Amino acid sequence: MVIVILVVVAGLGINRVIQHSSADKAATTQTTKTATPKKAVVKKINWRAPSEDKAYPNLKNHPKAWLDVNTSKQRVYIKDGNRVLYTMYCSTGTGKENGTPHGTFYIQAERGKFFYNQSSGEGAKYWVSWKDHGIYLFHSVPTDQNGKFIKSEAEELGKNAASHGCVRLSVSDAKWVYNNVPYGMKVVIH
Repeated sequence: MVIVILVVVAGLGINRVIQHSSADKAATTQTTKTATPKKAVVKKINWRAPSEDKAYPNLKNHPKAWLDVNTSKQRVYIKDGNRVLYTMYCSTGTGKENGTPHGTFYIQAERGKFFYNQSSGEGAKYWVSWKDHGIYLFHSVPTDQNGKFIKSEAEELGKNAASHGCVRLSVSDAKWVYNNVPYGMKVVIH
């Protein structure tokens, strides 16, 4: 009679089959598969491009669409009801002093193609207000006073909270929001 014991060493990715024969009590070890542990594949985020490799949703076909901002995942979901239409990388505010306010808000009338804040030393393109009429915004990754993108800040997109309270988006995503998201659209931040 042969007793087969399968030992899986998950952390090492090695499967061993150990066979014991009752006749000779001899043990034989056979390695059936050796694999190196897989590293997590981290997609490099192109902070200039759209977040997804598909077309942005046509909001005329989704009149009840809304923006769901998840600060723990650093994502903005364009939703129709509970259905996700599109997912954008974002960077929200850091800490208590610069945290992005949580709650339900609505897109306000204020929007523009460029701003620069002298006190923070950063500006951005394609901004749309969602709280306090020009204070809290959706906008592109940061720029300097000349409108040149600050690469070190842009590379944090989708990875870490990095803003002063606004919701930073890729350049393409911010432009789409600027051109397409209507006044009064619901924004939920959590």
